[in-house]
Amino acid sequence: MNSAPKKYNCIIVEDEPIAAEILETFISRDPELNLIGKCADAVYANSLLNIHEVDLMFLDLHLPVVKGFDFLRKLKNPPLVIVTTAYHQYAVEGYELDIADYLLKPIPYDRFVTAIGKFKYLMEAEDALLEMAERDHIFISSGKKQVKIILQDIFYIESLREYINIHTKTDTFTFKMPISKIEESLNPKMFTRIHKSYIISKPKVEEKSASIVQIKGKKLPIGRTYKPFIDL
Repeated sequence: MNSAPKKYNCIIVEDEPIAAEILETFISRDPELNLIGKCADAVYANSLLNIHEVDLMFLDLHLPVVKGFDFLRKLKNPPLVIVTTAYHQYAVEGYELDIADYLLKPIPYDRFVTAIGKFKYLMEAEDALLEMAERDHIFISSGKKQVKIILQDIFYIESLREYINIHTKTDTFTFKMPISKIEESLNPKMFTRIHKSYIISKPKVEEKSASIVQIKGKKLPIGRTYKPFIDL
C-alpha cells in the first residue's frame, strides 16, 4: 500500500500581487506542497507562523516597513526559506540564515522546481536525523518535564501497578505509565517483554535459564505466556 505523499505547509510573504499569484500557481502544481497563507508584510507573516506549523516560507526581501532579512533574524524558530527577489546582490547577506535557495524575479517554473528540490532534500535529511536521534534515546513525560533516557543505559523496566521503574546503569527512574505504553516505543531488536511486569534489554542479560533471566545481578522471572515469543 502506498503511503500518502508528504505534505509540506508553506506561506508566501510577498507584497506584489502578480509575483504572489505566480508562486501560488507553481505551488499548486506540486501535490506535496500545501499553501496555508499569503501575506504582504512581516507582521501578518509573523502571525501566520505563530498559528500554523510552517515548513517553508517564500520570502520577498523588499517588504513594506520591515525588510525580509531583518524579519528573518527576529524569528525564534524560522522555517526553511526560499528568498524571492529582483536583486541578486542580496544572496551573500543571507548565508547565515536558514535559506534553502534564492529565486530571481521573474521566476521561471523550472528554476522554482529546482528550489523545491533543494528544500525537500533538506527536509528529508532533517527527518532522517530525527529518526537517528529517536533510535538512541526516548523522551518520557514526567509532569511538565520531558526526561531523556538513553536506550543503551537501560537494563530492565519493571511494572508496579500504574507505575514503571526504568533501571539504568546509575539510576532508577519512576514514571506513571503502563508498561505496555513504553513497550510500543522500544526497538524489539534491543528489548523484549519476558513477563507482564518486566521488559529487559537483551544485550544486558548476564545469565538465562528456561524460567529466569539475570540482569544487573537481579533474577527476573520469565512469564509462561511470554516464553514462546522470547528471542534472547
